[in-house]
Amino acid sequence: MENSLLEKEWLSKFDISTGRLKENLSDECYEWAKQNQKQLDSLELKQAEQLFKDYGEQIRAILKEYIDLEEKYYLILTLWILGTHVHKEFKNFPLLFINATKGSGKTRLLKLISALGRNGKLVMDLKEAVLFRTAKDHTICIDEFEGIGSKESNTIRTMINAAYKKGVAVERMKKVSIKGQEQQVVERFDLYTPMAMANIWGVEEVLGDRCIQIILEKSTLREKVKLLEDFEENEQITQLRTRLNELWCTLCSVLRDKNIIKRWNDFIKNSYIYTQYTNIHIHTQTTPNPLSKEELLFYQKIDKSELLGRNLELFFPLLIIAWIMGEETLNESLITINEIIREKNEDEYSDSKDVTLIDFISKKDEWRGSFKFVHDITAEFKLIATQDTDQEKWINPHWIGRALKRNKLILQKRRVGRGKEVLLDIDKAKTLLKRFKEVINEK
Repeated sequence: MENSLLEKEWLSKFDISTGRLKENLSDECYEWAKQNQKQLDSLELKQAEQLFKDYGEQIRAILKEYIDLEEKYYLILTLWILGTHVHKEFKNFPLLFINATKGSGKTRLLKLISALGRNGKLVMDLKEAVLFRTAKDHTICIDEFEGIGSKESNTIRTMINAAYKKGVAVERMKKVSIKGQEQQVVERFDLYTPMAMANIWGVEEVLGDRCIQIILEKSTLREKVKLLEDFEENEQITQLRTRLNELWCTLCSVLRDKNIIKRWNDFIKNSYIYTQYTNIHIHTQTTPNPLSKEELLFYQKIDKSELLGRNLELFFPLLIIAWIMGEETLNESLITINEIIREKNEDEYSDSKDVTLIDFISKKDEWRGSFKFVHDITAEFKLIATQDTDQEKWINPHWIGRALKRNKLILQKRRVGRGKEVLLDIDKAKTLLKRFKEVINEK
């Protein structure tokens, strides 16, 4: 019998969800399988990769059926939801923040994410103890997330920040009975988990830096807003959720076998060579385990994009999933992610308190060479920066002093009778502002 027919027989009888045969092989196929173990491993991998693509298409179709979004967000949500089923294979996994106007359907979207994500759980009023005791192996969706920026929410905000990266845990003392004696022992809770949040007013900068933001506006599409939520009874959703839960070990094995992050780091180390006198970008291929043609193309595409630092860390897990789903999905993802990053940079330029201050200082050529009181700088900055009473809370001499210091805009400082005076570096402010504008205008 031809090898192609034997391969088809094996594929038809092998159950990827259990790793076992559904029925006995013919004698010829059994002998062929014994002699071609590497080929079988490759076939199993291809089957698992096809599952990523099939399930991704189903998730995207379900999102489009119930939620009205910009086209780019359907792809990002699809990759993120698939990622919840394999997130343990990554060193970090992005938080998801849904910024929604009133009546836009944010609760519906969170319920849908909860229904499709791994062990999804929707909560309305998240408490500290609930978070660290239920985070492990759950996709946590938090609705009505309005008070997260308050001083009272500082602890839980810190925990949510920690949920972004593997290896961070909360420790609490627990009373136990040992040989009849009551003793205190340390109980450790892992915080690393996929987490989606939604509110109207946004999140503060540190948390926002760990989030992929989805903008959800009020829909006028009657074919969607008239649909009632039936996520628990919907046969397509329940079947898909069951299959994803059954196959999550198989899906994880795809990522584990590829060892993508280590090989990405090897690629970067061997691609960028810096001498003492020049700064030259040279592509080489000197890794102990040479990259396949597909891997090299994948890494080169990411390398040629504008993904750097936090943005690279944030989107890398989703790009890996997109790559597994196929070249077309990867190319679409790179275009979408670059667009999202450009929008984010524009928002940061417009909204960042530091950028607003730097812009303000850069225009004060008349202050060049003279000391200015921090109180006077604060008062004048308030005139152009304050738009509402909430902003007045953070514009004070203490914040201005720290902002000038962390941006290295102070040439000299001195204390006199009326308070603290500073000599500002106007040229440095102009340089910093130029850099921010270059980010916005990047290709």
